[in-house]
Amino acid sequence: MSQRINRRDFGRTTLAGSLAASAAWALLPDSLRAETTTAVGDLKLARFRFDVTPPTGHSLCGGWIQSVVDVDDELEAIGLVLLGAGAPIVLCAVDWTGLLNTAHLKWRETLAEAVGTTPDRVAVHCVHQHNAPFACLDAQKIVAAQGDLPDIVDPEFFADCLQRAKLAAAESLAKARPITHVAGGDSRVEKVASNRRISRNAAGQVQAMRGSATRDEALRAMPEGLIDPLAKTIAFYDGDERIAACHYYATHPMSYYGDGRVSSDFAGLARKRLQAAEPDCTHLYFTGCAGNVTAGKYNDGSKPMREILTTRLADALASGLARLQPEPIREVGWNAVDLLPLPNPNLSAQRIEAQIGDPSQSVVNRNRPSYQLAWIRRIESGMPIVISSLHINGLTTLHLPAESFVEYQLAAQEMVPGKLLATAAYGDGGPWYIPTDPEYDCGGYEVSVAFADRAIDPAMRQAIRQVIAPA
Repeated sequence: MSQRINRRDFGRTTLAGSLAASAAWALLPDSLRAETTTAVGDLKLARFRFDVTPPTGHSLCGGWIQSVVDVDDELEAIGLVLLGAGAPIVLCAVDWTGLLNTAHLKWRETLAEAVGTTPDRVAVHCVHQHNAPFACLDAQKIVAAQGDLPDIVDPEFFADCLQRAKLAAAESLAKARPITHVAGGDSRVEKVASNRRISRNAAGQVQAMRGSATRDEALRAMPEGLIDPLAKTIAFYDGDERIAACHYYATHPMSYYGDGRVSSDFAGLARKRLQAAEPDCTHLYFTGCAGNVTAGKYNDGSKPMREILTTRLADALASGLARLQPEPIREVGWNAVDLLPLPNPNLSAQRIEAQIGDPSQSVVNRNRPSYQLAWIRRIESGMPIVISSLHINGLTTLHLPAESFVEYQLAAQEMVPGKLLATAAYGDGGPWYIPTDPEYDCGGYEVSVAFADRAIDPAMRQAIRQVIAPA
């Protein structure tokens, strides 16, 4: 028995064919797009940024925590447009919890239109702060139809952000700077990241989650667990002048949240500290595969910890910047492939619809399932996830979806030994959490909100290999 995939056009990529239900996933046939440019004498880089701070009263983190009451520091979307290596390439980091399904596609389409490229050459990633919007237009339509649920995202605010995105990206092209050199490096971040699935019984079942803020001293005393301790940085130069730097580190970026006070939190504040120290260089921050990684071992959720975590991360990133050694750009490549997983078989559209429509349920128990229903309908429509990578000399960036577990990032690095690989997750957030196959049997919060079938694991690994180490 097979599931038919509707023939549709998503960013000029035509989808057709069928998926075997027993396999539960597919890399869409002939979807790999790979292009390498070696005549790089006319490379330019455009830089843009714009405000994406939600207004007072706007929902935060999907509508199940306190809505906006005030702003501690503004949220930004920051991007780069690489020109001269085929069609323009866009990298963009957004200080939001997430962009899911149609919402993520609309950001990519808007930025692509603004700079004259295709959406599959646009990578948009959220930093994943929680006192921030969690935007899914499809889920918003579902809750709006109920009439008694808070908005997930205000459609007018979302549309306004898209207009700002289009204007900022388009206007940046006139101010594009030549780039001649690139540099990449890493730096160890001390006492920030820790694995949150560390409390297990003898059978390997997760017993307790070590959250972003962990007040349980016994949980904090447990080992750090599996993480990627290294932050990565890739920087671009016009001669000897550094004009942009992309930073990558894998941990949930929250110190505390839920008080209605908008903040870019410690990851955004660390980025802003670097920006203030180097105002002529545009700094971007991307959260890596942090689905099972938080600061919980080192963070008790007290307010002073935000500054401490900011300093630890900022100091590590600054140390990495200081050691960069630029080299002339020799070649630039961009690879992308389409992935279409099937929904987790535990998800029932009929059951979810009944739960959303039950007024006796709490808001969180009605709003959150709308994301599940949106995912089911999205997969039925045939809209894929795009996994992509940028290659510059021996440096590679990898762009992954949702809350991918850190194992995917570590596995990707093993695929390109001796090379620097910088991974950004929290792209298309439609699947929510993406555990590895074995972890589906170990329970815990993350598995309970994994919207894709477990066979997404081999599909992801195959897609990663195709874009970072194509044959």
